[in-house]
Amino acid sequence: MVIRERAGKSEDAVQGVVPRLVLEPATVEEATAAVARCASDRLAVVFVGGGTDLGLGARPFRLDAVIRTGALSRLVDHAPADQVVTAEAGMTLAALGEALARQRQRLALDAPLPGRATVGGVVAANAFGPRRTRFGGARDLVLGVSLVRADGVAAKGGGKVVKNVAGFDLPRLMVGSLGTLALLTTVTFRVHPLPETEVTVLFPGLEPDQVRSLAAAWRAAQLEPGSAAAVFSSDRLDLGLRLEGFQAGVDDQVARLLDLGRRSGLPGERLGAAEGAAFWRRHDAVREQGSLRVKIASTPSHLGDLARAWLPPILGELSPAGAVVYPTLGIAFASGEPASGAGLAAGLRAARVAVTAAGGSLVVCEAPPAIRPAFDPWGPPPPSIDLMRALKERFDPERRLASGRFVGGI
Repeated sequence: MVIRERAGKSEDAVQGVVPRLVLEPATVEEATAAVARCASDRLAVVFVGGGTDLGLGARPFRLDAVIRTGALSRLVDHAPADQVVTAEAGMTLAALGEALARQRQRLALDAPLPGRATVGGVVAANAFGPRRTRFGGARDLVLGVSLVRADGVAAKGGGKVVKNVAGFDLPRLMVGSLGTLALLTTVTFRVHPLPETEVTVLFPGLEPDQVRSLAAAWRAAQLEPGSAAAVFSSDRLDLGLRLEGFQAGVDDQVARLLDLGRRSGLPGERLGAAEGAAFWRRHDAVREQGSLRVKIASTPSHLGDLARAWLPPILGELSPAGAVVYPTLGIAFASGEPASGAGLAAGLRAARVAVTAAGGSLVVCEAPPAIRPAFDPWGPPPPSIDLMRALKERFDPERRLASGRFVGGI
């Protein structure tokens, strides 16, 4: 078996660290052999798919080799009647979406940059988009995984199990692991029907408390928007709700939602297709653009603190600056271009102190090289850090996989 390999180049760098070797397997069998070779030679390795989340996490302690998964791009199996699909880890979300659409189905995991983001990378980074509002994240949609352990041994877990690793829920364990535990080779997902139609309703210029009250009202009325996102506009929030399904049902939900807004003194607007697409492009720009991207996670009850106290110290140091909030999730993203490295680091520290005191977290998803040395991307380790370290010891005792990239230096 001959695996394509070459010397590392600057474009292969992981946060400025250039590997001396790049392996590019073309099949799952070659990927297994590539990991086994790294194990045999005791090489520190990072797995790279589309590279959309390489900015997430810390600079690696060691990096000898990169294994690129882009050639693992096949659709392994699709059972439309069971609403289940299996794809190789290097398949992009866009390519998987095109394949599913031919059967009027979709994967409701709408992570940013779908033309580059790969199935394995999205799961490893726990990436998501606005449809998490209704459909949940990767943990809710992943049914099974195939992987290669750090020692080069293949294993499977979850749906269609052939060989499992006793005692572990492998599919959930791989979500958000950032390549520190194993190389994903295939992922099995639950999929959903494509909606007949979708409509975006916009409530512009809201205060945070108005967003919270409207969210409580639509939940009480048992309305189920597929997506809910509030994009910052000056010091206000433009709230967009995307309703999906059959035409009659969508029309009914739109009418009821607009009526809820009117009764609360919050006039909304049913957007046309072009205007709705423009709103979601505003959302996407925050998630995809800017040399600085930050994620803040708390609870929905802290939406006021998020908008008035936590985000302003960051946004004030960015030009241009943008932010989007998922009000029912308690999660926000801010992005833009730093005006001053020192000022931004201070703003990030101030925001992290406030967020952490409220039980939340602030994670740097992307940052310019000048900012990184001055600011820990993860922040204080969570209470589960001892368990995380024990899992790392079990799966990768030599600490060769994405060495030091994860929270707490894992």
